[in-house]
This record gives sequence, C-alpha cells and structure tokens, in this order.
Amino acid sequence: MIAYETSTKERPADHFATDHLKGDLARRSIRSGALTLSSQAVKFVLGIGSTALLARLLSPEDYGVVGMVAIVLNFAVMFQYLGLSRATVQWPELNHRQVSNLFWINIGLSALMALFMIGASPLIASFFNEPRVIGVTVGYALSVFITGLWIQHEALLVRQMRFPILTVIDLTSVLLGLAVAIIAAWREAGYWALVYNQITTTVVQACGFWWFCKWRPGLPSKGSQIRSILLFGGHFTGTNLMNFLSRNLDNMLIGKFWGAVQLGLYSKSYQLLLTPIEQILGPIGSVAIPALSRLSEDTKSYRKAYLGTIEKIAMVSMPGVTFMCATSDWLVFILLGPQWDESGRIFMFLGIAAVVQPITRTCQWLLSTQGRTREMFIWSFIAAGLSISSIFIGLRWGAIGVAASFAIVDFCLHTPLLFWYAGRKGPVRTIDFYKVLKPSFCASIATLGVLLISRDLLATIDPLALRVAIAFLLTIVTSAVVFLLIPAGRQALLGFKELLTLMITPRQSVDREVEKI
Repeated sequence: MIAYETSTKERPADHFATDHLKGDLARRSIRSGALTLSSQAVKFVLGIGSTALLARLLSPEDYGVVGMVAIVLNFAVMFQYLGLSRATVQWPELNHRQVSNLFWINIGLSALMALFMIGASPLIASFFNEPRVIGVTVGYALSVFITGLWIQHEALLVRQMRFPILTVIDLTSVLLGLAVAIIAAWREAGYWALVYNQITTTVVQACGFWWFCKWRPGLPSKGSQIRSILLFGGHFTGTNLMNFLSRNLDNMLIGKFWGAVQLGLYSKSYQLLLTPIEQILGPIGSVAIPALSRLSEDTKSYRKAYLGTIEKIAMVSMPGVTFMCATSDWLVFILLGPQWDESGRIFMFLGIAAVVQPITRTCQWLLSTQGRTREMFIWSFIAAGLSISSIFIGLRWGAIGVAASFAIVDFCLHTPLLFWYAGRKGPVRTIDFYKVLKPSFCASIATLGVLLISRDLLATIDPLALRVAIAFLLTIVTSAVVFLLIPAGRQALLGFKELLTLMITPRQSVDREVEKI
C-alpha cells in the first residue's frame, strides 16, 4: 500500500478495504437497502410532483428538444465511466495508486466527451433540423465534465457501503436541481429549465462527494497493475455501447422522421413509466452489487441472496406496473395534463415490457458479480439485435408503433432468452427465475383482469384522483389475495416479515435469520 497524506482520522486503507463488511454483511445490506428505498420513495414523490408541475409549465416540444440532446448525452456518459466505477465497487483488492489512475482516466474521458459533444452539436442540430439543440448540447457537455470529478469518489462510498452519506447527497442534489428547474420554467425559460436542472444536480453531487469522501487522488503513476481492471471496464463499456444503440435508436428515428412533438410524447411516456422502476432498482442494485460481490465464493448464500431479492422486487413491481398499464390514460391526464393525451397509449404499450424489466435488468448483476463480463458483452449484441429489429418494424406507425413492437419483442423473445442465457451456469439456474416469478405473475394477471372488468364502473367515479386511488387499492387487495392462495406466494409474504426481523435482530442472530430468507 502506498502511503499518502490525509487531513482526516481515516487511514488510507480505510477507503479500499472491505473485510470489515463481511462480518455483518447481511444486516448491513438489509438496512442499507431499507434506507436507500426510503430515500427513493422521497425522490419518487418529489419526482412525480415536479413532473406534474413541469409538464404544465413546459410543452411536449420542450421535452422533445432536450430528448434530441439526450441521445448524444447518453453516449458521452457511457464512455466517460468506461465501467471503471463498477470495477472500483467490485474489485477484491485495490490501492491508492490504482484508484488514482482510474480517477485521472475518468477525468480525461470526461473532458474528451464534453469536447466531443460541443463539436458534434452543429451536426446534431443539422440532423434534426433544430438549431436550438446547439445551446442545449453545450449545457449538457458542462455537466458531463463535472461528473468526471466525482465518479471514483462515489464508487468508493458505494464500495464501503456508506449509504447514509450517499442518500444525503442524492436527495440534496435532486431537491436543489428540481427547485432550479421549477423556478426557471415558471420564469418561462422553456427547455432551458431542464438544462439548468441537470447542471445544478451535477454540481451539488460533486460538492457532496468530495466533502464526504476524504480520499484525494495522487498523480498518475506507472506500474499500478490496472490492466485487468481496464479489461473489466472494457467489457462493461462494450455492453453499454450496445445498450445505448438499442435504447436510443428509437428516440433518434422518431425525432428524425416524426418530429419533436412525437419524440416528446414518446420520451416522456418512457420516462414516466421507468421512474418508479428505477426508484426501486437503483437503491437495491447499489446495495446488491457490492453484497453479491462479497458473497461470490459462497454459492449457497449467493443464490439465496439474489433470488430473495428479485422475489421481493417482483412482488412490488409486477402488479404495480400492471396497475399503471390498466390506468395509463388516467395517470397521464393526472400527472401530465390534457395536452399529453396521446401519451396514454404509448405508456400502455411500453408498460407491457416494463412488467418484467425490473427482473431482467438484475441479470446484469449476476453476470458482473460472477465475473462473466465477456458473456455479458456477447449478450448485449443479441439484445441489441432484438431491440433494433422491433424499432424498425414499428417505426412506420410512429411512436405508438415503436412502443407496441418493442413491448411484444421484449416480453415474448428477449425475456425468455435472457433467463436461459444467464442461468446456463452459476448458482442461479434458468428454472429459478420462473419459480420465483410465478406468484407475482399470477397476481399481475389477476390484477389486470379485475381492473379491466371494473373500468366501466370506475369511470363513473369523480374526481379522477379518487378513481385512480380506488384502482390502486383494488390492485393491492387482488395481489394480496393471490399471494395468500398460492403456497409459494405465502412463503414470499413471509419473506418480508423476515426482512423486518433481520433489521432489528442482534448481530449474533444474523446468520440464523439470513437462512430463512
């Protein structure tokens, strides 16, 4: 280990060592998950409220202009990270010189990507025939560079599972960013309100990560043995590149052939649907990845931890997304307003794919924490081929056609192929996915049937918010009944009780409680 000066009481090794986490890993993971989920619940409420307000202050065209820039932004972010933050979180042994080199690599890539965005802005404007894109691209380029300053600091906090600090930074940055966006939109800044939101959020994050993570990078050095780390990151980047093509081609083609309005309707529907999913997966993933990495040599514990996690994700997300699909037109009217009426059907079709996406996204946790990053890279080509094909099939019918085609291909082809691919080897097998998801799938089907049968009756209820609230209550009751009727569902419900028990169980009883879940 290379010694370096620090003004805090922390030793240099404290930023990289993880042995001290293993003794209380189960309870630490559960409590961290509960904390981050709570913070995400707060973010969700803030996000829904701000979305409803901004959707009334801004137009679909405003979101469409920013959506055009989002394509090149996602490309830049993919390369500025280069998978190195994930490597910092998962790598068994790290030292100061290695992380310092990773820091400077991220800084260099961030500067390069920012310059790339600025240089590409006239081409983007020409492609979409939209000159307003130039200024917006420059604003987002500034955000990209600032992000490079804290990538490794955030990764070190995640590696140490210091989730209370991460929660404070996350909530503060989101709150201040939304406040700036709302004020700017109210003062008729138009699409610039969304740019100000991004820059403010990034600056606050940079300040927070540097304040709470006392590690400071050294100068770049040779002989730090980071070649294997870069190879790990390269596989991640290759995977992300294919994901980028498949997830952004729809926005690019809709914007090109159908204009900013159609793109705004589509991108906002996609964002509205994915927001609650990401609010669940984001915090759970941030806890699950380092935890599974520490359990990678204990296959029995690894399998129980992963399957227990996705079981609970499915119990919440699958009936929840089904509810959103069945009430899509009502939700869009409440959250976005009447000018977004066309988004309702787009929202509904995308929801078909979103029913299983919370689970399929966790397959990346398996491949990465098992060291199967090359397989993950190969799979990205298969997934991208399916996604791109579905986009071209549906494009002739506009945004709605793309949404419908994507949903059918994702649900009927992508999902079963991915479960087979991820379960070919390792502690988690293909059949495990279907066994774990069976109760939640049955609950979702029953919920869909109840909501469709009762739609005409619910449509007579005013105000609209009360109608949606009753539909949500029906979702909860129907799902609970199905879980209670199915033996596997009853066992899954008991799992939530075990989670609560684990959160308050003394440390010496942790292992016994973990065995139950």
